[in-house]
Amino acid sequence: MKWVDSGERVEVSVTLNGRARHGQCEARTLLSDFLRQALGATGTHVGCEHGVCGACTVRIDGVLARSCLVLAVQVDGAAVETTEGLGSPDALSELQAAFRRHHALQCGYCTPGILMSMHDLLEREPLPSRARVREVLGGHLCRCTGYSPIVAAVLDAAVRLGGGGNDV
Repeated sequence: MKWVDSGERVEVSVTLNGRARHGQCEARTLLSDFLRQALGATGTHVGCEHGVCGACTVRIDGVLARSCLVLAVQVDGAAVETTEGLGSPDALSELQAAFRRHHALQCGYCTPGILMSMHDLLEREPLPSRARVREVLGGHLCRCTGYSPIVAAVLDAAVRLGGGGNDV
């Protein structure tokens, strides 16, 4: 690993949602800030900046991570997935559409991180139980919804994706 002065600007290259992207930042820049400021991926929200709330959740090389706890230089060369990679305003993913159908958000601030965690869950466990969805959701803080609509949306998406049916 190359040591750099914390104020020195470095080049960071990632594959962001399937596209090669690069930008410059200080060596001490958090991934969440790099995504938002250098790459324009503003769907990743910054909440607590301590890794507790989950709003900044992304996937790095297929593994969920809190982007406020990772330095941008640590992901140089990695594949990073954010909420923008799930769908678009004109073509929502099934999970995003289920969130809309079930009104599974109010202010929406926590939604990007929750979507990333639930997307990851459905890829790994196409048949999650209500208890399992709640367990994974427990890693996120949302002050608006009471979580019930989110759980309903995830279970609905699981069914529509062909996996669900377990304790729906």
